[in-house]
Amino acid sequence: MKKKVAIQGIKGSYHHGVAQAYFGEAVDVDECMSFQELVHSLENQKSTDAVMAIENSIAGSIIPNYAYIDEHNLTICGEYFQPIHHCLMALDGQEILDIKEVYSHPMALLQCKEFFRGLPHIKLVEDADTADVAKRIQEQQLKGVGAVAGETAANIYKLNVLAKEIQTIKSNSTRFFILNTKEDSGVNSKEINKASLKFLTDHKRGSLATVLNVMSDCRLNLTKIQSLPVIDMPWKYSFFVDVTFNKYEDYQKAISILKIMALELKILGEYKNQNG
Repeated sequence: MKKKVAIQGIKGSYHHGVAQAYFGEAVDVDECMSFQELVHSLENQKSTDAVMAIENSIAGSIIPNYAYIDEHNLTICGEYFQPIHHCLMALDGQEILDIKEVYSHPMALLQCKEFFRGLPHIKLVEDADTADVAKRIQEQQLKGVGAVAGETAANIYKLNVLAKEIQTIKSNSTRFFILNTKEDSGVNSKEINKASLKFLTDHKRGSLATVLNVMSDCRLNLTKIQSLPVIDMPWKYSFFVDVTFNKYEDYQKAISILKIMALELKILGEYKNQNG
């Protein structure tokens, strides 16, 4: 079956760039205007795979996406770290002083707040997608309106770049998950050196520390931990963690122990560490 990849946003978005980098330049994409729509695309077999942003080096985790992956039983089969280079763009002939409103995805605006702090005449407006705003400005010939997006979007939708590298930290990067609905990630066990897990612990003192000690004793390196409240259990939390390891056998040993110790353990995905 030919791959079709669901992305959040349209062609020219950062999700589209990751899909091209991971699956090839000619990848067929299903453009989704929300992460919820992206999940439904996978579940309804409109797409075979999906690209989903999960965290940014400036703005932090996109917490609702952890819940989407868990609740819809999606499988993480890979990851991709994409350098993010935000630009301010508008119609030809417009200058920064002409811009009254700037639209973009809320994460993109958050990553550029220091730049806009120096431009108090500009109102920031959250929108569904970086590239979609760029497309709309060109199609509707919107004067006085700017977009924050990647330079690719400016090229595709023929906008003038008014400022480059406007993100607060120049080495800005977003981590994306590659997702599908298969139980098995499809990655060769010899290549697997990273995993994403979800677990719950009981209320006893030191329960979380005990679980983390098991990981350490089994030579797993904890690279990420994120807590989310359990909706139907007030003041109880589930923990989403990423671990890396050199030997798959060490990881298997840890999993066998954690299945006994944790109230609940779920493997969200086993894959190759892109940074390893």
